[in-house]
Amino acid sequence: MEGPGADSHALLGSALGAIPRRVFLALGRKELAPFVAAPQHYYLVRSVDAVEPPLAVSRATYIRARGPFRGKEDRALLAAHAIDTVVSKNSGGDAAYGKIAAARALGAAVIMLRRPPLPAVPAVEHIDDAVAWLDHPPDHPPGHGPTSPVRGV
Repeated sequence: MEGPGADSHALLGSALGAIPRRVFLALGRKELAPFVAAPQHYYLVRSVDAVEPPLAVSRATYIRARGPFRGKEDRALLAAHAIDTVVSKNSGGDAAYGKIAAARALGAAVIMLRRPPLPAVPAVEHIDDAVAWLDHPPDHPPGHGPTSPVRGV
């Protein structure tokens, strides 16, 4: 089951709703503060470094581990903690997809933090085009672009 998405970290805690859930927080340890506003939930937090200070909630379990994690491992973790909701950010890659696949296999909701819109920036397809742009960027005022004709100097 797919849950709602959220456009900011501040909205994630409210996206869980009022009814107590068992939530796996798959976010960085510095992105957990909004969940203090939703203390009715049980939180399972997996992070590389210790969460200091711990969340000011009555029910939380902390696991320190470094990925990548396999889908099979994530499924066992979610099942062992009876997780019914996974909160994750959209990293845009496949490396962290195991927890999403595990949530789907177990019928858990997924609440995804949307990626911010990318700024409009110049883009090129080939290395030679990038080098040419660096030598003569079209949108840099005179005197504000690379000036050295020799790379690495």
